[in-house]
Amino acid sequence: MHSAPPSTAVRRPLSTRIRLAIAAALVACMTVVGGVAWALDRFLVEHVEVVSASAAEGSSAVTTTTEAAAFAVTTETVGSGTDVAVVTTAVIDLDAMTQLRSAFADDAFGENITELPSVIAEGVGASLAINGDYYGFRDSGIVIRNGVLYRDEGAREALVLYRDGTAAIVDETATTGEELLADGAWQTLSFGPALVEDGEVVAGIDAVEVDTNIGNHSIQGDQPRTAIAVLADGSVAFVVVDGRSDASAGMTLSELAVYVQGLGAVTAYNLDGGGSSTMVVDGEVVTEPSNGGERATSDILYVAG
Repeated sequence: MHSAPPSTAVRRPLSTRIRLAIAAALVACMTVVGGVAWALDRFLVEHVEVVSASAAEGSSAVTTTTEAAAFAVTTETVGSGTDVAVVTTAVIDLDAMTQLRSAFADDAFGENITELPSVIAEGVGASLAINGDYYGFRDSGIVIRNGVLYRDEGAREALVLYRDGTAAIVDETATTGEELLADGAWQTLSFGPALVEDGEVVAGIDAVEVDTNIGNHSIQGDQPRTAIAVLADGSVAFVVVDGRSDASAGMTLSELAVYVQGLGAVTAYNLDGGGSSTMVVDGEVVTEPSNGGERATSDILYVAG
C-alpha cells in the first residue's frame, strides 16, 4: 500500500499591480515619517548657533549708550462698530539709536528658540519692550542686532536702523550684512512690509505676502499688528494693535500705515503680528494678545530701565 505523496504548497507570484501597491504604500509611509521628522526639526527643535548673544555683543567694538531713554505710552480706540481697533503706542525719546536694543530668547541665536516677551524683557532689564520680527521662525533674512551680524542670508525687504539715528528700507537681496555693518547698521528687522517711506504710505501693501512657509502665507485683513516707526523729530514709536476680539478687530496693513503716518512717521515697518503682538511696560503686559495670553517668540525690541 503506497502512501499518498505529501502535498506541496504552490507559491504564486504577486501580481504586478499588488507589488506596485505595496511599494507605493511603503514609499508613502516613509514619506509621511520623513515629513513629520522634517517638520519637527524645522519648526520645533531648537537649533542654537550662538549660545550667548550678550557675550558676542559685549565683545564687539561698537560703542553703545547705556543711559535709559524716556518714553510715553498711550492707548486709544480708533474706528467704530466691527472696524474698531485698540492701539497702544509708545513714543521713545532717544539720545542715541544705540539705546534701542534687541534681545533674543534665552540669550541665544538660532532657530525655534522662544520665550515669552515678558520673560525676555525681564532678563535684560527692559522698561519697555515689544515683540520683534520672530527671526527664529525662518532661516533666511539678514540679522544684525546691537551692531553684531548673526545671519547674512538676504531674502526680503528689511528695515535698517543705523547708529546715526537714521533708518532705511533696503532690499536684502541687493546687499550683504557686511556692507550694512560697514554703513553703520545697528539693527535690522526682516519681516515687513514697509508701511511708510519718506513720510508717504507705501502703495500696494495689502497684497503683500511676507513668507510662504507653513502656516504663514498671508497677513492680509484685520489682524493684531506690531510696528516700529522713526518719526520726523527723531523719536521712535512702538505700535501694537490688539485684534481678533469683540473689543478690537485689528487693522489692515493700510490702516496701520495711515495710523503711523499720523504719528509723524518718516519710515515705518511692519513686524511679526497675530498672536505675537505684545507690549510690555515695567514687567507688565499692557496689550491684549489675541491668544488669550503671551505667545513665546524669538526676540524683542526694547529700551532699558
